[in-house]
Amino acid sequence: MPLSARPPAAVLFDRDGTLIHDVPYNSDPERVEPVAGARKALDRLRAEGIPVGIVTNQSGVARGLIAPEALRAVNDRVDALLGPFDVWEICPHDDGDHCGCRKPAPGLVLRAARRLGVRPEDCVVIGDIGRDVEAARAAGARGILVPTPVTLPEEVEAAPEVAPDLAAALDLVLGEFRSELRMKRA
Repeated sequence: MPLSARPPAAVLFDRDGTLIHDVPYNSDPERVEPVAGARKALDRLRAEGIPVGIVTNQSGVARGLIAPEALRAVNDRVDALLGPFDVWEICPHDDGDHCGCRKPAPGLVLRAARRLGVRPEDCVVIGDIGRDVEAARAAGARGILVPTPVTLPEEVEAAPEVAPDLAAALDLVLGEFRSELRMKRA
């Protein structure tokens, strides 16, 4: 990726496995636990004035495993621990619904960018599985994979950029911007 004199217009994060520990079909706000470094990473972006958002698949709603009110309560807990977020985009569908918002489709990324008033190609999407990176690519955004134990080896291999954790992912995002600023000041 070439150096950029501008920071991204927004950074969009997957929720489960990326910002909070993945508890499958979690409907209990008390079980929300941020991953190490999540708050610090988000605050780093906020300090730079970069909007942050969440783009998340939540098929448990379509499957009847999570009531919409329970999903709101879990998301409110995420906001309380890690927020505020400039935008939330949630796909409540299952794969069988063939919607345009369920990652790897680009819908969540496109809607988040539109709501923020930015171009999708000026956004970065950070997630823990291939669907996150594929959604970024489909929307024209930059995708960075932060693997977890559930990330498949082929997803890591296919990802254009991989970082070992959120701090390193932000180093990729902001490091290019910082390098360009340092070169201009020299």
